[in-house]
Amino acid sequence: MLTDDKDMETRCPCGSGKPFAFCCQPALTGRKPAPTAEALMRSRYSAFALGAIDYLIETTASRKRSPGDAELLAEQTQVTTWTGLEIVSTEQGGTNDTTGMVEFKASFDSPEGSAILHERSNFERENGLWVYTDGEVELIPA
Repeated sequence: MLTDDKDMETRCPCGSGKPFAFCCQPALTGRKPAPTAEALMRSRYSAFALGAIDYLIETTASRKRSPGDAELLAEQTQVTTWTGLEIVSTEQGGTNDTTGMVEFKASFDSPEGSAILHERSNFERENGLWVYTDGEVELIPA
């Protein structure tokens, strides 16, 4: 699905309502980096939904990466089905900013049940590109 440009009707997993080919796919395939912190957050949500592990690692601040990240992310994406994304708020994170915050709620199903991940994610620019640094996370049973 990451490289199928033929189906313009496939909606983006991030919930924007736009076709995947014009929303998060260009970022996930490396054709066009996310221009804002919110766009990066949306593309990372889509990457979690689609199992794009390399993209998740590449868009994490280099100082925050660990050797076991790929294995952990692969395990998480195999047992989690992401079912919806709501952007709550954003602070900075625009095309001319160097830092930003995106607060969101992401619904998911897992073997343990359904829940909502409520996070205030922090982003910064690294070598001119937006990357995820960390966040304040709350899990809310659904």
